[in-house]
Amino acid sequence: MYQHYFGLREMPFSLTPDTQFFFDSAAHRAVLNTVLLALRHSEGFIKIVGEVGTGKTLLCRKLLASLGDEFITAYIPNPYLTPDELKSFLAQEIGVEPAPDMPAYQLLNEVYRRLVELAAQKRRVVLVVDEAQAMPRETIEALRLLTNLETEKNKLLQVVLLGQPELDEVLNRSDLRQLKQRIVFSETLGTIDRRTLGDYLDYRLQSAGYRGRSLFSRGAVRLLHRASGGVPRLINILAHKSLLVGYGQGQAQVGRAQVARAVKDTTESRTLGRWLANHWLWVMPLMIVGLGGLTAGWWWTAMSVGGQP
Repeated sequence: MYQHYFGLREMPFSLTPDTQFFFDSAAHRAVLNTVLLALRHSEGFIKIVGEVGTGKTLLCRKLLASLGDEFITAYIPNPYLTPDELKSFLAQEIGVEPAPDMPAYQLLNEVYRRLVELAAQKRRVVLVVDEAQAMPRETIEALRLLTNLETEKNKLLQVVLLGQPELDEVLNRSDLRQLKQRIVFSETLGTIDRRTLGDYLDYRLQSAGYRGRSLFSRGAVRLLHRASGGVPRLINILAHKSLLVGYGQGQAQVGRAQVARAVKDTTESRTLGRWLANHWLWVMPLMIVGLGGLTAGWWWTAMSVGGQP
């Protein structure tokens, strides 16, 4: 596609949660640092909430990559587990191989024994659940009961819940109030603000190998923020399409016109951004015609007065 044209090694705005492209914005850095601090102090439950597309999964991958060897992590990307599946998954992640016919109480005893062994080795176990708002209620309760496994001094299992705002609605249920009371830290993942967006675009491009001047003009960045609302996933979609348009038009820099084309092609764009994009695409031809008329008028006047322009 446009990689070679713009001097890129790879696609800079892929939706794959690649930690190479983790942008250390103030908002994301604050959340990541809070979670790391909480885990190192052996807190129980930690909750991170963010709207769709705000980078929860990428933050999760960055968190897992940032934890040292003293941590054993178990990552659950798909929360649609039964209570028994949850216990079996945790058991396998910490080195317990349950027999198919092992009773539930015996499995729990084996998990507890293994957690105590790991604690004696100064190793901590962290269970990270992505899209936690979709976890069945019975499984959430089983998760709470698993965190009851502790010694007199230490929690043997820590849990990080990442989810959409619906997670708060789930935890507000009266039958889950015991779990909610155990959430020590609760963080909200925000969007990228207008002042930071240019740095975000430059960082992703440079991480993909770009070495030139800013590839997106100021006008392009402004329209991109209006159309995306600062949501990273939507920013990536629009930036990718804008580069495609720029490549197709042979442009050396992505301007407002290229972003406007991308916004018009993306139904998820914000209403104001779509209006601005449509307005720009409608006004530009008139401006070109107007400039052409002014140039012709100047030429005609010059010819009439002096015989030459």
